Amino acid sequence: MITPSTIEQIKNRLDIIDVVGEFVKLKKRGTNYLGNCPFHNEKTPSFTVSPTKELYKCFGCGKSGNTITFVMEHEKISYVDALRWLAARYNIEIEETQVSEQQKQQFQIADSLFVINSFATKFFDNQLFNTEDGQAIGMSYLKERGFREEILKKFQIGYNPQSRDTLAKALISNQFNKELLPRTGLVTVRNETELVDNYRGRIIFPIHNISGKVIGFGARVIGKAINAPKYINTPENELYVKSRILYGSYFARTAIDKQDECLLVEGYTDVVSLHQAGIENVVASGGTSLTIDQLKLVKKYTNNLTIIYDGDSAGVKAALRGLDMALEEGLNVRLVLIPDNEDPDSYVNRVGATAFQQFIKDNKKDFIIFQLEVMLKDAGNDINQKNILVNHVAETISKINKAEDFIKQQAYIKQCAAILKIDEGGLINLVNKLKRDKVVKDEKKTTAAEISYQNEADQYPPEQQEEQTLFISPDEKHERNILRVLLEYGLNPYDETQSIADHIFSEIKPFPFESPEMIKVLEMYRSQYEQGLRPSTKSFLYTEDQTIRDLVINITLFPYELSSNWDKMYEGKTITKVDTMDNDILMSVNYYKLKKLKKMFDQNQADMEVASFDNQLLLLRIHIELKEVEREITKKLGTVILK
Repeated sequence: MITPSTIEQIKNRLDIIDVVGEFVKLKKRGTNYLGNCPFHNEKTPSFTVSPTKELYKCFGCGKSGNTITFVMEHEKISYVDALRWLAARYNIEIEETQVSEQQKQQFQIADSLFVINSFATKFFDNQLFNTEDGQAIGMSYLKERGFREEILKKFQIGYNPQSRDTLAKALISNQFNKELLPRTGLVTVRNETELVDNYRGRIIFPIHNISGKVIGFGARVIGKAINAPKYINTPENELYVKSRILYGSYFARTAIDKQDECLLVEGYTDVVSLHQAGIENVVASGGTSLTIDQLKLVKKYTNNLTIIYDGDSAGVKAALRGLDMALEEGLNVRLVLIPDNEDPDSYVNRVGATAFQQFIKDNKKDFIIFQLEVMLKDAGNDINQKNILVNHVAETISKINKAEDFIKQQAYIKQCAAILKIDEGGLINLVNKLKRDKVVKDEKKTTAAEISYQNEADQYPPEQQEEQTLFISPDEKHERNILRVLLEYGLNPYDETQSIADHIFSEIKPFPFESPEMIKVLEMYRSQYEQGLRPSTKSFLYTEDQTIRDLVINITLFPYELSSNWDKMYEGKTITKVDTMDNDILMSVNYYKLKKLKKMFDQNQADMEVASFDNQLLLLRIHIELKEVEREITKKLGTVILK
């Protein structure tokens, strides 16, 4: 929906060192920059950023891309949201392409709600920190709960005064659309036209989306709730959909990614207290059952989910709700129950961060085994209840349906059968039956169109796996090297009549590429070159085809650079920076041609062994011609390396 001209403007303004440097401490090394990878834990830096090629690559975990994909990957946001993030950073006004009136109206409403929420957040902050009521009522309550001002500032926690319409008047005086205000949940309508504050006398917890914008609020009563709900939340609107939100995810995303574990608690104050204690990989479900969208949000950062809930019966039931879906998503789920009728907020304040973390480490329970033990205790000696329990456990285990989790599933079957004191083979049969039943049920729901779409999608996997050099054929390595030379030097002059690109195209014409991916990149380069577009690494890095992006990164960025002190003798020859480009082109092109000639020789030899006498004579002449070409090439190189 963003216009191509805006996208181009954003790309032209990008500074990869500036953007990546906001999240990674970079140190200059040669022409590139080096730092610890933000996508996996490492002690020795292997994350390389090239400002000249405008790309990054980690030689530890394999993550790579351009400035836009870095923002997408690090912030876990979409391509469009990454463009908006970068546009805001560089103060670029975004132009949208033509959309329908309905879509345009939806965008305008969403933008207006963002603006209203932003105003309200600042209003609540001011009321808490800069008014007598805020200090006497709101701040005193928060400090009594143990919250420090810096953590309140971090989460933008505020206060709405007790008076009837303080916020409503402020919104109206700033000329916000009166019709939109009730949709935010900040105000409500009385007597058909009168607007009054909805969160009177409450502590306000702004709820941020993954890019840090406020999309809604949770308003907590001060003290104990009497004849009023403890929390009031924003009603669902164009921005706020409760089932898709985990409170604190904006502040926790980096820590979750780094520690490869997400701690899930129930309430807003639990999240804030744990962050204050230095435990930052924590989010809250807001007291609702886990939803599939929330679980997918967790899975963006980690496969390890640890749920921390109150140890009472209500807390246990809340912790167990919706976790079958977590298994289907491939998450490793653990459960920790806080003792002594406390919650994570009160417990961490009582025992401290170190003891709290040790408690979590020592008391993680496997979700399936814990659920089984709880239900077995409730069933007692009731045979019917035990029968229901066996079916429930089998159904839970059947949710573990990913091929790579087969061993995990078998381990659960073995453990559960032992606890239930039933035949392991019988439990295996029941689990398999439930899996087959689900497949049949899903197939019935799937339309012919969906099947066709899925078959097509399977041919183009959403994530291109990192291609390891170990599995690249020698032929492809030479083809990659030709592309590298083209991208690095192609636009430079070769002589007075042609560019290096012209020279390479001419030299390799009798020796075509064989790899489909290499052919695709070569033809893209040739097409851009013939159109006078000056193809370069950058022009390939921002293509929509991820396969091409990854390929270009892999062939142009290396973990090591030549030292600046490299004017040294090598096998009797002085290699200087002036010589390097010419030598690189000479060696790359001619070794490529020799490799192709070797294949031609081998094929020609194989053909001769089965050919008739007349055809053998023809093949012999071809052999002589190939040898002549080989001699010319090896004469240029001054050596023969064919094996």
